[in-house]
Amino acid sequence: MIRSYRPADLPALKHITAVCFPGVSIDHNIEQRFGLIGGRDWQFRKLRHIDDDVADERARGVFVWEEDGEVVGYITTRIDRESKIGGIPNLAVLPHCQGQGMGRQLLEHGLAHLRAAGMEYAKIETLAQNPIGAHLYPSLGFEEVARQIHYCTRL
Repeated sequence: MIRSYRPADLPALKHITAVCFPGVSIDHNIEQRFGLIGGRDWQFRKLRHIDDDVADERARGVFVWEEDGEVVGYITTRIDRESKIGGIPNLAVLPHCQGQGMGRQLLEHGLAHLRAAGMEYAKIETLAQNPIGAHLYPSLGFEEVARQIHYCTRL
Protein backbone atom coordinates (compact mmCIF):
# COMPACT_ATOMS: atom_id res chain seq x y z
CA MET A 1 0.00 0.00 0.00
CA ILE A 2 1.32 3.44 -0.91
CA ARG A 3 1.03 6.19 1.66
CA SER A 4 2.58 9.56 2.39
CA TYR A 5 5.95 9.70 4.14
CA ARG A 6 6.07 10.26 7.91
CA PRO A 7 9.23 11.38 9.75
CA ALA A 8 9.34 8.03 11.55
CA ASP A 9 9.95 6.41 8.11
CA LEU A 10 13.36 8.06 7.67
CA PRO A 11 15.43 5.15 9.08
CA ALA A 12 13.62 2.75 6.72
CA LEU A 13 14.24 5.01 3.70
CA LYS A 14 17.93 5.18 4.58
CA HIS A 15 18.13 1.40 5.02
CA ILE A 16 16.44 0.81 1.65
CA THR A 17 18.82 3.29 0.01
CA ALA A 18 21.90 1.63 1.52
CA VAL A 19 20.71 -1.78 0.31
CA CYS A 20 19.52 -0.74 -3.16
CA PHE A 21 22.09 1.74 -4.46
CA PRO A 22 25.41 -0.16 -4.57
CA GLY A 23 26.41 -0.30 -8.22
CA VAL A 24 23.90 2.35 -9.30
CA SER A 25 25.15 5.37 -7.37
CA ILE A 26 27.72 7.94 -8.42
CA ASP A 27 28.97 7.99 -4.83
CA HIS A 28 29.46 4.23 -4.96
CA ASN A 29 31.38 4.55 -8.24
CA ILE A 30 33.66 7.18 -6.69
CA GLU A 31 34.40 4.90 -3.75
CA GLN A 32 35.09 1.96 -6.06
CA ARG A 33 37.67 4.05 -7.90
CA PHE A 34 39.28 6.02 -5.05
CA GLY A 35 38.33 4.25 -1.81
CA LEU A 36 36.97 6.01 1.26
CA ILE A 37 37.13 9.79 1.13
CA GLY A 38 37.43 11.80 4.30
CA GLY A 39 37.00 8.61 6.28
CA ARG A 40 33.42 8.33 5.02
CA ASP A 41 31.91 5.72 2.73
CA TRP A 42 29.58 6.22 -0.23
CA GLN A 43 26.55 5.44 1.92
CA PHE A 44 27.27 8.43 4.15
CA ARG A 45 27.09 10.71 1.13
CA LYS A 46 24.10 9.02 -0.52
CA LEU A 47 22.06 8.90 2.69
CA ARG A 48 22.47 12.65 3.09
CA HIS A 49 20.57 12.97 -0.21
CA ILE A 50 17.60 11.26 1.47
CA ASP A 51 17.77 13.77 4.34
CA ASP A 52 17.61 16.52 1.71
CA ASP A 53 14.72 14.84 -0.13
CA VAL A 54 12.49 14.71 2.96
CA ALA A 55 13.50 18.16 4.28
CA ASP A 56 13.28 20.14 1.04
CA GLU A 57 10.20 22.36 0.98
CA ARG A 58 9.76 21.52 -2.70
CA ALA A 59 9.58 17.82 -1.89
CA ARG A 60 6.19 17.59 -0.23
CA GLY A 61 5.75 14.45 -2.28
CA VAL A 62 7.57 11.61 -0.61
CA PHE A 63 5.66 8.35 -0.64
CA VAL A 64 6.37 4.92 0.81
CA TRP A 65 5.18 1.42 0.07
CA GLU A 66 4.21 -0.27 3.31
CA GLU A 67 3.74 -4.02 3.43
CA ASP A 68 2.59 -5.65 6.69
CA GLY A 69 3.71 -2.61 8.69
CA GLU A 70 7.17 -2.48 7.06
CA VAL A 71 8.31 0.20 4.63
CA VAL A 72 9.78 -1.73 1.69
CA GLY A 73 10.01 0.99 -0.97
CA TYR A 74 9.79 4.71 -1.54
CA ILE A 75 9.79 7.53 -4.06
CA THR A 76 10.78 11.15 -3.57
CA THR A 77 9.54 13.95 -5.80
CA ARG A 78 10.31 17.62 -6.29
CA ILE A 79 8.02 20.29 -7.61
CA ASP A 80 9.33 23.32 -9.50
CA ARG A 81 6.30 25.50 -10.07
CA GLU A 82 8.27 28.02 -12.14
CA SER A 83 9.79 25.59 -14.62
CA LYS A 84 6.80 23.21 -14.62
CA ILE A 85 9.24 20.27 -14.59
CA GLY A 86 8.88 17.95 -11.63
CA GLY A 87 11.74 15.79 -10.48
CA ILE A 88 12.12 12.31 -9.06
CA PRO A 89 15.40 12.29 -7.12
CA ASN A 90 15.11 8.80 -5.64
CA LEU A 91 13.12 5.60 -6.11
CA ALA A 92 13.94 2.27 -4.49
CA VAL A 93 12.35 -1.03 -3.47
CA LEU A 94 14.02 -3.65 -1.28
CA PRO A 95 15.47 -6.52 -3.35
CA HIS A 96 13.16 -9.19 -1.90
CA CYS A 97 10.15 -7.11 -3.05
CA GLN A 98 11.44 -6.25 -6.51
CA GLY A 99 9.77 -7.74 -9.56
CA GLN A 100 6.28 -7.41 -8.06
CA GLY A 101 5.40 -4.07 -9.65
CA MET A 102 5.96 -1.95 -6.54
CA GLY A 103 8.55 0.29 -8.20
CA ARG A 104 6.26 0.84 -11.18
CA GLN A 105 3.31 1.68 -8.93
CA LEU A 106 5.42 4.03 -6.81
CA LEU A 107 6.62 5.75 -9.97
CA GLU A 108 3.07 6.03 -11.32
CA HIS A 109 1.97 7.47 -7.97
CA GLY A 110 4.81 10.00 -8.03
CA LEU A 111 3.92 11.00 -11.58
CA ALA A 112 0.26 11.47 -10.60
CA HIS A 113 1.39 13.65 -7.70
CA LEU A 114 3.53 15.80 -10.02
CA ARG A 115 0.68 16.06 -12.53
CA ALA A 116 -1.77 17.13 -9.79
CA ALA A 117 0.75 19.78 -8.67
CA GLY A 118 0.63 21.32 -12.15
CA MET A 119 3.87 19.96 -13.53
CA GLU A 120 3.93 19.56 -17.30
CA TYR A 121 6.95 17.22 -17.45
CA ALA A 122 8.78 14.91 -15.09
CA LYS A 123 12.46 14.08 -15.14
CA ILE A 124 14.41 11.27 -13.56
CA GLU A 125 18.08 10.33 -13.76
CA THR A 126 19.77 6.96 -13.75
CA LEU A 127 23.19 5.55 -14.49
CA ALA A 128 23.83 3.52 -17.63
CA GLN A 129 24.74 0.62 -15.34
CA ASN A 130 21.19 0.50 -13.88
CA PRO A 131 19.32 -2.13 -15.91
CA ILE A 132 16.10 -1.77 -13.89
CA GLY A 133 15.86 1.98 -14.57
CA ALA A 134 16.88 1.50 -18.20
CA HIS A 135 13.83 -0.73 -18.64
CA LEU A 136 11.31 0.80 -16.23
CA TYR A 137 11.56 4.47 -17.13
CA PRO A 138 11.04 4.14 -20.89
CA SER A 139 8.17 1.71 -20.25
CA LEU A 140 6.36 4.59 -18.51
CA GLY A 141 6.98 7.06 -21.30
CA PHE A 142 10.28 8.61 -20.27
CA GLU A 143 12.59 9.41 -23.17
CA GLU A 144 16.35 9.74 -22.94
CA VAL A 145 17.32 13.38 -23.51
CA ALA A 146 21.02 13.45 -22.53
CA ARG A 147 23.95 11.48 -21.20
CA GLN A 148 26.28 12.88 -18.60
CA ILE A 149 29.82 11.91 -17.63
CA HIS A 150 31.00 12.38 -14.05
CA TYR A 151 34.68 12.96 -13.33
CA CYS A 152 36.48 13.01 -10.01
CA THR A 153 40.06 13.94 -9.07
CA ARG A 154 42.08 14.10 -5.91
CA LEU A 155 42.73 17.63 -4.66
